Amino acid sequence: MMSQQGYVATPPYSQAQAGMGVYNTGFGNPPPQSHYGVYGSPPQAYSTAPTGILKPPASPSGMPPPPTSGQYGAQIQQNGAHSYQHPPVASAPSMSPYGQPPQGQPPQTAYQSMAQAPPPTQHMTNQMRAMTQAPPPAQQLTNQMSAMNIAGYGQRPMHAPQSPSSAAAPQPFQTPPPPAMGHPPLSPLGQQPPSMGSPTPMGMAGPPGPGVPLGGSVHHQALGPQSYPQQPGPFGGQMAGPQMSGPQTGAFPGGFAGGPAQMAGPPQKKLDPDSIPSTTQVSEDDQARRGGQVYATNIRGQVPPLVTTNFTVQDQGNASPRFMRCTTYSFPCTADLAKQCKVPLAAVVKPFATLPQNETPLYIVNHGEVGPIRCNRCKAYMCPYMQFIDGGRRYQCAFCSCVNEVPAQYFQHLDHMGRRMDLYERPELSLGSYEFIATLDYCRNNKPPNPPAYIFMIDVSYTNIKSGLVRLICQELKTLLDRLPKEEGADSSVIKVGFVTYNKILHFYNVKSALAQPQMMVVSDVAEMFVPLLDGFLVNFQESRAVINNLLDQIPDMFAETNESETVFAPVIQAGVEALKAAECSGKLFIFHSSIPTAEAPGKLKNRDDRKLVGTEKEKTLFQSQRGVYEQLVKDCVAQGCCVDLFLFPNQYVDMATMGDVPSHTGGSVYKYSNFQVDVDGRHFLNDLRRDVEKSIGFDAIMRVRTGTGFRATDFFGTVYMNNTTDVEMAAVDCDNAVTVEFKHDDTLSEESGAVIQCALLYTTVSGQRRLRIHNLSLNCTSQLSELYKSCETDALINFFAKSAYQAMLSQPMKTVREILVNQTAHMLACYRKNCASPSAASQLILPDAMKVFPVYMNSLLKTPSLVGSGELSTDDRAFFRLMVMAMGVEETQILLYPRLIPLHNMDVSSESIPQALRCSEERLSETGVFLLENGLFMFLWLGQACPPDLIQNLFNVPSLGHLTTEGQTSLPALDNPHSRKLHSIISSISQQRAKSMKLLIVKQKDRGETLFRQHLVEDKGLHGGASYMDFLCFVHREIRQLLT
Repeated sequence: MMSQQGYVATPPYSQAQAGMGVYNTGFGNPPPQSHYGVYGSPPQAYSTAPTGILKPPASPSGMPPPPTSGQYGAQIQQNGAHSYQHPPVASAPSMSPYGQPPQGQPPQTAYQSMAQAPPPTQHMTNQMRAMTQAPPPAQQLTNQMSAMNIAGYGQRPMHAPQSPSSAAAPQPFQTPPPPAMGHPPLSPLGQQPPSMGSPTPMGMAGPPGPGVPLGGSVHHQALGPQSYPQQPGPFGGQMAGPQMSGPQTGAFPGGFAGGPAQMAGPPQKKLDPDSIPSTTQVSEDDQARRGGQVYATNIRGQVPPLVTTNFTVQDQGNASPRFMRCTTYSFPCTADLAKQCKVPLAAVVKPFATLPQNETPLYIVNHGEVGPIRCNRCKAYMCPYMQFIDGGRRYQCAFCSCVNEVPAQYFQHLDHMGRRMDLYERPELSLGSYEFIATLDYCRNNKPPNPPAYIFMIDVSYTNIKSGLVRLICQELKTLLDRLPKEEGADSSVIKVGFVTYNKILHFYNVKSALAQPQMMVVSDVAEMFVPLLDGFLVNFQESRAVINNLLDQIPDMFAETNESETVFAPVIQAGVEALKAAECSGKLFIFHSSIPTAEAPGKLKNRDDRKLVGTEKEKTLFQSQRGVYEQLVKDCVAQGCCVDLFLFPNQYVDMATMGDVPSHTGGSVYKYSNFQVDVDGRHFLNDLRRDVEKSIGFDAIMRVRTGTGFRATDFFGTVYMNNTTDVEMAAVDCDNAVTVEFKHDDTLSEESGAVIQCALLYTTVSGQRRLRIHNLSLNCTSQLSELYKSCETDALINFFAKSAYQAMLSQPMKTVREILVNQTAHMLACYRKNCASPSAASQLILPDAMKVFPVYMNSLLKTPSLVGSGELSTDDRAFFRLMVMAMGVEETQILLYPRLIPLHNMDVSSESIPQALRCSEERLSETGVFLLENGLFMFLWLGQACPPDLIQNLFNVPSLGHLTTEGQTSLPALDNPHSRKLHSIISSISQQRAKSMKLLIVKQKDRGETLFRQHLVEDKGLHGGASYMDFLCFVHREIRQLLT
């Protein structure tokens, strides 16, 4: 009984020891480490143990022992998987994944081929014919992948091989053999199969009409041995609906062509879109299964709830999934296994993630002058995975196995289980995340840092003055500066503030509290930038409030008559760095800028926007930053701990790739408001500015990711600067910054000890204190591919693929990047099919349960502005999108790639909850409906043509849709009726969940503004090229079949 239930004893927390600093009593009641041994049992309620019950033995390391059969309780699975009661079985012997192709065969360019595929014209006569097409050469895929750093285990070639553009036209879809005898009948649409123990074919369509050839079915197979016959259904055979006809004009290279099908034979029955995996269904299932629960982190390799699920985390020895999420929570034991499955091994780390109110903030440990306890060899910090031996006098490092002496002041006796008696009094021994106060050894020049500074730098050229932007900023700053970030419990912020205005020259302001009036100092020699005053430039806002308010009132009038339209940019950043250097502090520059910097000065830019490069080898140059001045600026900023946040208000091309380069390497953000108008965009901009100024942040940060033996961190994606291969430098790190870290094997991992990761971040707090923030995570290791696939997390995988592809865009042709993404999708799914799924007809598409919606995310990624090769999209928009995604965490990429579509016309106005989201497709819209769509960047309110007038009256206070003008309307009236109140509450609760403020766009069906809205219906065909979800799934299915043939 005990091992089944994961019995939990909870010793009360004793009083914190002297010298422990802020670690006070009342810290939850986590179970002892004995609970680490129990695998997979759901987190229990915490009750104090009855006395006299023997605790289950812990494994020596304090982490779970290796899995033995029969030790699995209820499996913790993800994405709506069901628990299977089969015993674990060994997977098929590992083989070379897909065999080498015959020599001399022309390589197949996977993604391109779809555009050239002839429509299938053969009929039932082809039923038994096998696929004869040879697979694309495995070697070439490997080379391309290595070059892109996505799946490149093994040697990386010096340059990426060019894939020939003309490929042998692939076979059309084959119709599979008729279903075998004895197959269970299909469950009618939407009806769940009665038993939870069998693989669900997800509500298939009913039996087809006579004479319609159907292919296999989509299966989302929950892992585990299968003893059920597979069910046929509408997939993989001849396709109905929009077929892949010849390339269409405007279809992107390597994309899918559209166009009507020229079908032969009898009329085709349209495939039922409900039969393919649904992201909204997966989210709902996970919310139903794990929502509202406490997720305790005491089990190694446990798969957390999805990012869309509401849950509460209780830290019991592993970092919260809010700080770290992995692509899989069971790493393969060997490099060969990793190479075979092609599932990237990565973690997405958000070291400063915001914790909800009901979760305990991080404890702060102060070891006084001796500083944090660290391993002598690998320098890992003390954590729950360290094993104490020799009566507590020594400990063995979990990362490098070195045996270290325990310092005398840290000594503590061990109990009869070999655990320290003070285990629960010390966060670093019992928790996954905590902070250490750093000693002077961790500070620049061995002296304590000064509090950071915020410098506001406003472009006062003609456009910004005329648009009213400068006045808007100055008005807002008067109140916003009261809300600068401050230390928990502090009365006011100690962050200093400074002000600069500029056009072709720079104006610095002395706002010392003793002055009656602010003083302006001008620097016109922008080539040799210096700060003309030290005393009075950076001040405390509370002390200098009167002078600063006086200045903010004067600035708009001072430049009201300006005709200067030229600006400088690089010298502005240089001035900020020099000011911070002079004040010996780190900080952040808030730059409000309007146009491409064309004035004679360092960093002058010219228009290099050339849409003719789209689709060519040189397209990548559009996204590369201009070297030289900006490269040096990045180094200067990082060295000084100077983060840059850029607010851009362009009316035309500004070379976003170059202007965004400094923010994107200093932990900063870029915001863009094209054709800014105060009345239309003012509120959106101010919301962004407020969030940006107020959010929690650390400065002058350096992060190191340490791992146990057998694997190591090799690549880092994010708004970071890498001076060497191990130190991730960030001038600042805030609650939205996420770094995606890829791992590779350098030896074999052991199933017994698992894989441990420690992410250590050294930074300066907003009050000027140097601290170390530690996040630890322990994962399982497995030699069974089925375990690896069962532990995958689709949302983390797509974050990794998005960032690695967006990094590769800078050095490789877009076509190659897209092909690699599709190839790797097919490889991952083919490897699952070959090694983990039970035998079934080749015509069936079988997907791992935890990855069943991966294809819809991948297809959506391929259609993002940055990757879609369309000359219709502005280069700046594509570059901006790329920079934004590079900084995103798992939550942000999930909602961006699969937006939420919420029906409002039939909502229950008395309910507190947000209505269930629908699949993101035009088919879900109705003329009589009102829908809200949000993706973390935009929010659309879509109004159907035949919307009921009373609903329009309730929401907009006009009698009917015809009376409503949506041009330039970005806000809703707040009306005193249940519908209006409910809609406002939905919008406000969604806005609170998102990292950026979203501009609300109101669109009517069939209006001009509707095209932007339709781009976000990601299950449909892309407006600028790209396949529908259904077509992409069919294409990937064909690729999988080719790989397996």
